[in-house]
Amino acid sequence: MADQSLLTESVVGWSIFSFILLAILAFCWFYIRKYQSRQESEVVSTITAICALAIALITSALLPVDIFLVSFMKFPNGTYKEWAANNVTRAQIEDSVLYGYYTLYSIILFCVFLWIPFVYFYYEERDDDNINKCLQVKNALKYTIGFAFVCVVLLLIGAFVPLDPPTGQNSTQWQKVQYLFQELGSSHGLYALSFSISTLTLIGMLAVITYTAYGMSVLPLNLIKGTRSVAYERLENTEDTEDVEHQIEKLKSKCSDGRPLSSRDRNNLRELESRLLVLRRRGRHLEIAEKNCCTKVGRALRPVKILLGVSFILVALLFTIALFISNLDKALHSAGISSGFIIFGTNLTNPLNELLLVLQPVFPLDYILITVITVYFVITSMAGIRHMGIWFFWIRLYKIRPKRTRPQALLFLCMILLLIILHTSYMIYSLAPQYVMYGSQKYLVQPAAGFTAGNATSDTTRICDANAPEDQCTVTRTYLFLHKFWFFSTIYYFGNWAFIAAFLVGLTVSCCRGKKSVIEGEVEADDSDISDDEYLH
Repeated sequence: MADQSLLTESVVGWSIFSFILLAILAFCWFYIRKYQSRQESEVVSTITAICALAIALITSALLPVDIFLVSFMKFPNGTYKEWAANNVTRAQIEDSVLYGYYTLYSIILFCVFLWIPFVYFYYEERDDDNINKCLQVKNALKYTIGFAFVCVVLLLIGAFVPLDPPTGQNSTQWQKVQYLFQELGSSHGLYALSFSISTLTLIGMLAVITYTAYGMSVLPLNLIKGTRSVAYERLENTEDTEDVEHQIEKLKSKCSDGRPLSSRDRNNLRELESRLLVLRRRGRHLEIAEKNCCTKVGRALRPVKILLGVSFILVALLFTIALFISNLDKALHSAGISSGFIIFGTNLTNPLNELLLVLQPVFPLDYILITVITVYFVITSMAGIRHMGIWFFWIRLYKIRPKRTRPQALLFLCMILLLIILHTSYMIYSLAPQYVMYGSQKYLVQPAAGFTAGNATSDTTRICDANAPEDQCTVTRTYLFLHKFWFFSTIYYFGNWAFIAAFLVGLTVSCCRGKKSVIEGEVEADDSDISDDEYLH
């Protein structure tokens, strides 16, 4: 009976995970196909982008499975279920999730440090009209070696730098080396993998602060504000076109008698002619947008967009409040900066944490909510990247636009989204620390001396926290990966404050801006005629 119950619980959890897996693959294929350039489409880069994005989303989908499995080991009264009463059985279940994380995190390291860099440089070499495939592969491998070296360094640092010093202060050098290898063997490479993933998550934190925080403000406000009228934009564009044409004719009239134009007039003429080309492109796009049925449907669905935008901004405010309360709780009740601001229990009421704890017993409501939170972070991150583009400090590298995104830009996009989704696990922990750490587990508290069995009521059960007995509460594997190194937790803590500040700044900027154009991002001055014609067709 116990084995049958265990089998049923596992089948339910992994069946939901399989369904989410299929949905993730379909979403990744649709998203990449939507944005990739048809003219510069590359099979290898397309497959790489789809797989990298899918692996990141699948990794985030493991979090609810992890929480579900540890929560369903216990009854609401704090006792273990029959099939989970054995420590060996519990260890097997935990190891299945742990091996899943091992596999996916190893694939992520492979993608970030080997696969994506190789495909990127392989495509870059093809731009040089290189017909020698062997030389093309050789040059791509040459650049990829640098990324592989960084990966090896991170793994070695994580593997051979133990968290605790050797017990004997007077140990010889050989004993210290033996201790390092014992630490590596006892952790089964967990520290090495955790350190590497934490480093990538740290980079993802910077991307979250830059792109996700801005996307959480600009996406809902754009939905609420809507777009400018197509007819008004066409009229305005026509007037601007006529004005520029008049200025060009005025400049050309200066040389009608054969006299050459001054250098200043020649520069002005070139600028006006370039601006005229852009205005004519805008006119073509606006004409198509006015006839497009999608534009008409968008106007009809205006109330739905407003409702969706209001919902998105409310969710963003809920996340910000929950993150602020969580960080404030850590600032007031944690052990300090040297412990990574880890708190022992939840001292302040966190609305999102309480909501997840209420939904968790009714599977799969919490799974749906966690999935919605993850998808929300992905959608807002995509919105932030699309509006801002991909930057290296003050240099804009690539633009992300439907049907005109270059293969290299898609690889960069998926790399950034992969790093953002890695940081999403810690973001969700910050939003709901109790839920991510223990789920809905409870444990029995022994009655105080002098109390009879009749006086022991529901007060004898408590929600699991860091003060609970180790054998009474099972910690999720996700939490162990996130908190192997205290200094990463400390950086994440300050990163959360930076995220809140970036969101508030982005919200202020988005509120001050007017409505966006109906062809926002479709026409740029540096677009080629071929690229523009490809988009129009």
